[in-house]
Amino acid sequence: MSPHVDNVVPSPALPKSADVVIVGGGIIGCAAAWFLAKAGISVALCEKGRIGAEQSSRNWGFCRQQGRDSREVPLIKESLAIWRRMEAEMGADVGFRATGIAYLTKKPEEMAKYEAWLSLAKEHGLDTRLITRDEAKNMVSAHGDSWLGGLLTPSDGRAEPAKAAPALATAAMAKGATVHTGCAVRGFETQAGRISAAVTEAGSIRTNAVLLAGGAWSRLFLGNADIGFPQLKVLNSVLRTGPAPMITDGGLWTPEFALRRRDDGGYTVANGSMSIADIVPDSFRLFRTFLPALRMEGESIRLRFGRQFWNELMMPGRWSLDRQSPFERLRVLDPAPAKGFLDQAMAALREAYPEFSNVNVVESWAGYIDATPDAVPAISPIDSTPGLFIASGFSGHGFGIGPGAGKLAAEIVSGAPTCVDPTPFRFSRFTDGSRLHPETGV
Repeated sequence: MSPHVDNVVPSPALPKSADVVIVGGGIIGCAAAWFLAKAGISVALCEKGRIGAEQSSRNWGFCRQQGRDSREVPLIKESLAIWRRMEAEMGADVGFRATGIAYLTKKPEEMAKYEAWLSLAKEHGLDTRLITRDEAKNMVSAHGDSWLGGLLTPSDGRAEPAKAAPALATAAMAKGATVHTGCAVRGFETQAGRISAAVTEAGSIRTNAVLLAGGAWSRLFLGNADIGFPQLKVLNSVLRTGPAPMITDGGLWTPEFALRRRDDGGYTVANGSMSIADIVPDSFRLFRTFLPALRMEGESIRLRFGRQFWNELMMPGRWSLDRQSPFERLRVLDPAPAKGFLDQAMAALREAYPEFSNVNVVESWAGYIDATPDAVPAISPIDSTPGLFIASGFSGHGFGIGPGAGKLAAEIVSGAPTCVDPTPFRFSRFTDGSRLHPETGV
């Protein structure tokens, strides 16, 4: 089932023109709209369903620097700075708290990765430190002697996924942006090779710039324009509990379960290690490209062949812009959660913390993570089509990094100086022979 997401009242009418049209109302698209509007740039954000209804509200709620790919560290630092001032700037509480995030492990090879990552943390001035065996035992007393230690970043934090994207969309509207829900963008038109309009189900918007922040839908959107984007989906399942005893005010990851304290007094809980990759037609088309990532993350990915293969096989890959698009046929991706993985997580959590024995599970859901071969997003112009930009492929890192990614995307689209070096996120790396390997599994 879909988790609750704060409602956004959309703008009353579609504009005839805008400097920028944003496709997708997740946290990255909404953040980009906010930064563009603050800069005095007219922007129309179009979302086929509801603001924040897909992965932006279905994630764990971690806002972490810890364990990041080195290419993402400058951007997540920028994003954390935005999270810290967001409430004061927008006048809305998005639940951000700098409560720290801890990782624990029982594996020597994992502990070695944590120790190695400390050099990157030091290089970037992060407050990350190792957790000792005794500290780990105190955190999770069950099987205490088997814990080797872990990693802790006190300046990392948590936020409420149900609140963040809607708050950003509302703040963007207060600065002059228009937001349109239930309004799919079918594609774009060009004139003399450049973007000239975004074509929505409600009509066209004249524009010189389209920013695609479509999450798991981005490959399909670009494919209709004969632009290849190597992207696959990974399904992750999550639950929330009712009110529960305080065991941590922040985030905690172990191989068996991951959890995050919620503002409602409960916890968001997930399986610490297992996600599902549905085998779909694109799995075969992109197999060689994603093979290094599969080798690195193979132990934590369960391959599954089933209904999703046929759903995607039957989904149109081409459509005319004056006809209904796939985005209008399926407004919100709402996959069923993997109950077995969640049952395992709750059993492990209750064993680790007996005080959770009587804590009830209120609801569960799943979401599709949009993954790239190197687990790093594309935030970039698409050079083959001037005026077309992308901010997608966040590979499970999009919520915490979302405000910074939206800011970077807005700067790239508007031609402003960028807050970080955008080179690692260039779209052209998928075609220029760059090595497309994930850097870290931390």
